[in-house]
Amino acid sequence: MLHNDPTRRALRLLSLLQSRRRWGGAELAARLGVTERTVRRDIERLRDIGYPVQATPGADGGYRLSAGTSLPPLVFDDDEAVAVAVGLRATSGVAISGVEQAAVQALAKIEQVLPKRLRGRVSALDDSLVSLRRSRGDHEIVDPAVLVALAAACRDHEEVHFSYPRSGGDHLRRWVEPHQLLSAGSRWYLVAWDLGRDDWRTFRLDRLREVELAGARFDPREIPGGDAAAYFAASVVSLTPGMEVVVEVEVPYAEAAETLGATAHLVVEEAAGSCVLRLRGGGLEHLVEVVARLAVRAPVRVVAPDEVIAAVAALVGNLAGGGSS
Repeated sequence: MLHNDPTRRALRLLSLLQSRRRWGGAELAARLGVTERTVRRDIERLRDIGYPVQATPGADGGYRLSAGTSLPPLVFDDDEAVAVAVGLRATSGVAISGVEQAAVQALAKIEQVLPKRLRGRVSALDDSLVSLRRSRGDHEIVDPAVLVALAAACRDHEEVHFSYPRSGGDHLRRWVEPHQLLSAGSRWYLVAWDLGRDDWRTFRLDRLREVELAGARFDPREIPGGDAAAYFAASVVSLTPGMEVVVEVEVPYAEAAETLGATAHLVVEEAAGSCVLRLRGGGLEHLVEVVARLAVRAPVRVVAPDEVIAAVAALVGNLAGGGSS
């Protein structure tokens, strides 16, 4: 059993210490099914092999795993190992300065020792992962330190200060409650509650400057629609000027998104082999061009509005007439 095997117990103790910032001694003893005295002995074993476990003061006492001078081995449970592997796979397609090669090397090490029972889960998640698509020509570089800091702030519900450019070119100090990071092709975005504007906002991470953790905690709010990716997509469409068109495309959304590039769009409905999209562009001609690009890849049906339906029909007729002459 776990409490009779010092090695298994130490690994379980290490996993618990890595999963939370602080643990009470009594909590650890209950989780491991041992006495607090045994917990103290196991803590000493971890310290002897390089893990910086600190005792925390207070009436009930406790322990936390702090930063050390070197990185000791980490212990992951099944779900965490799958998440790390999928995340590293996704990183190869994201522009983060200095990370691409390191991510490939780390992924190679993890997949080399990944148990067979987990490889299928990793492949399934990787295949079904749908990220927001942007133009492949975008090459904005995100400072890894900023990305890590904001990820921690989202996780710990900690307020953040940063400078962000305004339309005039100058920067304004913003104070936000960060909720979710989103990867959109080569760009990263932050969905946050802007305390200065008392409303939800999205921020491009490559435009952030002087990012600082404020230290103050907040209670998470419900993102409109309950989904950060859907909120972001809707906000992009709403901010893009021009007219709209709704189209049904007979390919999966991931394939349609590659053709759309930076065209503002929102997924209305998605199935295994098709999707319904709401597109927004600068005018009738632009939207007809977008529909034509999609039609090169797969069958497309324009659902609305009538003006675009008529323009597309005229284009098809002109092409047919030109081909028969």
